[in-house]
Amino acid sequence: MKRSTYKTTLTMLLVILAGLLFNAEVQATNGYFSHGYSVQSKGMAGAGVAYPQSALAAASNPAGMVYMGNRFDLVVGLFNPVREYTITGNPSGNEGTFGLTPGTVESGSKAFVIPAFGMNRMINDKCAIGLSIYGNGGMNTNYPTSTYHLGSGNTGVNLMQLFIAATVSRYLNKNHSLGVTGIFGYQTFKAEGLSAFEYFSSNPPKLTNKDTNNSSGFGARFGYLGTFGGRFRIGASYQTKIRMSEFNEYAGLFAEQGDFDVPANWTVGISYDASKYLTLAADVQTIMYSDVNAVGNPMVPSAFYQGILLGDDDGAGFGWEDMTIFKFGLSWEGLADMPLRFGYSYGEQPIPESEMMFNILAPGVIEQHLTFGLTRKLCKGREVSLAITHALSNSVTGPNTMEVEDQQEIELKMHQWEFVLGFAF
Repeated sequence: MKRSTYKTTLTMLLVILAGLLFNAEVQATNGYFSHGYSVQSKGMAGAGVAYPQSALAAASNPAGMVYMGNRFDLVVGLFNPVREYTITGNPSGNEGTFGLTPGTVESGSKAFVIPAFGMNRMINDKCAIGLSIYGNGGMNTNYPTSTYHLGSGNTGVNLMQLFIAATVSRYLNKNHSLGVTGIFGYQTFKAEGLSAFEYFSSNPPKLTNKDTNNSSGFGARFGYLGTFGGRFRIGASYQTKIRMSEFNEYAGLFAEQGDFDVPANWTVGISYDASKYLTLAADVQTIMYSDVNAVGNPMVPSAFYQGILLGDDDGAGFGWEDMTIFKFGLSWEGLADMPLRFGYSYGEQPIPESEMMFNILAPGVIEQHLTFGLTRKLCKGREVSLAITHALSNSVTGPNTMEVEDQQEIELKMHQWEFVLGFAF
């Protein structure tokens, strides 16, 4: 590789790392996982575990990287989430209740630039190595009010997850490949406006309004991709839980003294070349949110009075359930040098109606995505791609479980737009 190429690659890596580290409020689409990572996959609603198209393929299936040849991909997205909550009903004022002020409050901070990067290098005609940098996020809110009635200022949380993924992929034969990715995870978190919960915390000084805290850890993703009959492909991948170090400054908020692992997830999918110009793809993905106590533990108000407090091993979390997403996409290459992509995905959002109180902070209620994408192929293997995603508006309504029964209702609502440009050579 030429020295100039190395310099270009290093510059890209530094830009991506800086962008992901300083743009903490990022994507909240399938819970707090992105619906896709490459611009090509985003144009097909995230479908692609059996249809690799870029050097970011390792984010869904490392076995696809060996199909990519020598390739660099740079992705820059503009993300626009709109989040709000509505409180209906007046507080009872009864002793021991936790009433909220009626009205609708919309989260601020609505536009974010989100980069990602992928590179792949063929070692020989059967083996490739790659490096991908991408991120998750979505437990991100910034309400311009004291939601929980104590003190003044904003209420909200900021979670960012950055992944640096090194991949080795190899053909078993001309129709089957395997891949493995080692993942380094780095995440940051900050919370503010939660002082009203100090009585329910095992460590009140480490509950809220601390500096941004970070943690890190390691995990892996394994993948398989096979072609049958020349036109039909099957792909599958599994990502282990990424064991992260604790958010020590928030040991009085998250269960297990600030522990916040990245949940395991698996994806299986197919793709089929229906004609010379048309490829169809479909994926099923499950994200195991319930296996991370800080996310999956329910908030049971009576437990507070039984001595089970925030930050304890069994302390309250956000009550998220596992999420299964169905993704459908197509790529049509009927226009010379300009493939078009379309996609739709659906996944039942992970927040039960009984878990409204804490999820004001993390209203990840999106269920449906509509997507469009295209690529313009240029000379010398270069290409420019575009993807547009609209996450349809969705809301969830449930009771304020810390009030008198039927006294107050909480509605969480969200919709999103995302515009992504990709450059490859």
